[in-house]
Amino acid sequence: MEAVGFDFDRGRLDVSLHPFCGGATDDVRITTRYDEADCLRALMGVLHETGHALYEQGRPAAWRAQPVGAARGMTLHESQSLIIEMQACRTPEFASFLAPLLRDMFAGEGPAWEPENLHRLQTRVAPGLIRVDADEATYPAHILLRYRLETAMLAGDLAVADLPGAFDDGMRELLGLQVPEDRLGCLQDIHWPSGAFGYFPTYTLGAVAAAQLFRAANAAEPGLRAGLAEGDFSALRGWLRTHVHGQGSRLGTDALLEAATGTPLTAGPYLAHLEARYAAA
Repeated sequence: MEAVGFDFDRGRLDVSLHPFCGGATDDVRITTRYDEADCLRALMGVLHETGHALYEQGRPAAWRAQPVGAARGMTLHESQSLIIEMQACRTPEFASFLAPLLRDMFAGEGPAWEPENLHRLQTRVAPGLIRVDADEATYPAHILLRYRLETAMLAGDLAVADLPGAFDDGMRELLGLQVPEDRLGCLQDIHWPSGAFGYFPTYTLGAVAAAQLFRAANAAEPGLRAGLAEGDFSALRGWLRTHVHGQGSRLGTDALLEAATGTPLTAGPYLAHLEARYAAA
């Protein structure tokens, strides 16, 4: 969090059952959950939420009491978490920064602790039941399923009582997985119980926007990726401060993306990113 640029004078990290970012601009609260068998799950959750926090901490101070000072919306908010977690922190450069920190922390030795293996672990593709732990190649399937189900419920075509079975059918269709219990199926997320319908698509829209923004940031800041190898996020953070965080809600989402990247939201950079990262694998 320190390397990415979180301001601990204006926020903190705690533990909860579900990672989240909340609070206020000058008191941003992040939580994560820990798995003693896999430190990377908590680490990537923290990095994801730190991306959200940077957006909140970077909103223009002079505008905070006005609507124009608010974050642009959840698609852009998710783009900021995913540009940190998925775009920047699953690169070979970041793995080379992270590997010696993990070796020192866990007294690790041997090839398992080398950056190449760490990067391999961080870019595995393996369908799983839990959305928040999904790799970026299979993650959109989780979103498609939830989108189909919630629109069917809102349209009156799917009764809530039939949701568990429909969820299980969708997991088999999209990911080839059998759901053993509802805790790992339709009850795993907090969104529907809390009334947050229509939220799920912003995760994948945010992933698309994140790829578009990361490509533009790298074009504008040629030393950005080399900086990640040193734990230096200043080039990426500075570019985002100017082109996203500092814009508040002055522009619509497409207008902001066009000003920052040259085009409105488009899937091209996202598909090219997935192809480049995973095609060889």
